[in-house]
Amino acid sequence: MKSARALESVPVQVSRRTWPIGDFVALAKPRLNFLVVLTSAAGYYLGATRRLNGWEMAGAILGTALVAGGAAALNQVYERDTDALMIRTRTRPLPAGRVEVVDAQIFGGVLAAAGLGLLLSAANILAAGLALATLVLYLLVYTPMKRRSPRATLVGAIPGALPLLIGWVASSGSVSTGGFLLFMIVFLWQIPHFMAIAWLYRDDYGSAGFPMLPIVEPDGRRTGRQALLYAMALVPVSVAPVFVGVAGSTYGWVAACLGIILLALALRFAVTRSNASARALFIGSITYLPLIWVTMILDHG
Repeated sequence: MKSARALESVPVQVSRRTWPIGDFVALAKPRLNFLVVLTSAAGYYLGATRRLNGWEMAGAILGTALVAGGAAALNQVYERDTDALMIRTRTRPLPAGRVEVVDAQIFGGVLAAAGLGLLLSAANILAAGLALATLVLYLLVYTPMKRRSPRATLVGAIPGALPLLIGWVASSGSVSTGGFLLFMIVFLWQIPHFMAIAWLYRDDYGSAGFPMLPIVEPDGRRTGRQALLYAMALVPVSVAPVFVGVAGSTYGWVAACLGIILLALALRFAVTRSNASARALFIGSITYLPLIWVTMILDHG
């Protein structure tokens, strides 16, 4: 009897689902999304054909960021098993068990839908259509392809470059030559950037079963060659906006110098294929892009 009364006095533990705000923010990959915000803002500003409307610009950029955040969350749902196998990703919210899969799916879906709706209302149907294409390419083509082919890197560079084009289209209403050139700058830039990352984390990618180039060909010759070829192509493409009136000659000289520096880093990586040269290429690539956009914006006609 005494034991029964004692049991009655013990509080019952009720399992409750928690909503760790920080982990949901992490699902949206805020650091990567910051780059999306910068590139879409640059695209919007450079593509503007009339006086900028601050609210419309903010809506278009936020809409693009929400779509990108939703795509990042849904991508992590798909890759939660492989994320658990890699040192650099195993502490993410899903493989660590801090967020439930269904919650991440809802979160990602809501973010993406809100972003598309915002682009429709603040920008135009073409910008929203490009954002939807980004979402489809990233989740339905690139993400599953990563487990099957090293060519996934090239495919993934397309949705990676589209946020800038979304910003351009949101303000100009059309793609045009200038918008296409800016898209190509980001597309080409991504390859040496990703080749450096793939080399630095090749053991991680190998343990997760991703057929990245450094895994398929461990000597790294094709990895270095890809980085070099795309860095080489980036030099003339990065200067080309001068000839279509997007930027002035000062930008052209700066772009040429930055492109040659990045090319030299890619050449060093292609020759040595060392962690040190890959790290230098990675640092050079993340320095290159913001400098390009700042210079282009300052020298925009």
